[in-house]
Order: sequence, then structure tokens, then C-alpha cells
Amino acid sequence: QVQLAESGGASVQSGGSLRLSCTVSERMETYSCMGWFRQAPGKEREEIASIREGRTTNYAATVKGRFTISQDNAKNTLYLQMNSLKPADTAMYYCAVDFGWFCSGSWPSFRAGYRGQGTQVTVSS
Repeated sequence: QVQLAESGGASVQSGGSLRLSCTVSERMETYSCMGWFRQAPGKEREEIASIREGRTTNYAATVKGRFTISQDNAKNTLYLQMNSLKPADTAMYYCAVDFGWFCSGSWPSFRAGYRGQGTQVTVSS
């Protein structure tokens, strides 16, 4: 298992920006896929951004063009830059990592032991 800790969640107004960070307790090169997920109350979990081997990125249609995933291996940190935030982006945001066949393309499995505890993002209109 690995320890992941998200930070950067906050309450912002519509149109604002936030950058979420996810610090990973092990070398990030260990993990071939990393990503961000979110879950709003009463809704299913949504995979929103992922990155594979530091190169290939994928985004959900709901965030494409507004959110950017990136990683800094020297800092063992995964980022999610969120711009043009909307009230519909309000959710708990989680990071996850994985490797091998636990990756579905660039998307980690979100299994226990390989995901963080989450950070809350609230966007008001």
C-alpha cells in the first residue's frame, strides 16, 4: 500500500481556479497510472483526469479544456489545475495511483490502499 494525501480544496466562486495537490509516499515512477476522481453527494464517483507514465493524459468530457493534470516526480506530487470552476464541480476530490494490470489505460483502479482520503471543493454561483 501507498500513502496519498490530497490538499488544496477550498470554497471558491464560479469562474475561479484551484490547484489540488496529491503527495505520494513512494517514488511516483513506481506507478504507471495516476488520476483524479470526484464524488458529489448522492452521485456516483466520476473519473475526471488521468496520466500514464508521465505522458498520456485523459480527461472526462465534463472537465476537458478546464482542468489539467500534471506530476512532479522530484516532489512525488500529482497536481490538478482547475480553471473556470462551476457549481457542478462541487465534490470531494480524490487522487489514486496504480500499476500493471490494475491500470485501465491511464486510469487507476481506485482500489483501497492506493487512493487518498479526499479534499473538498465547493463552488458557489
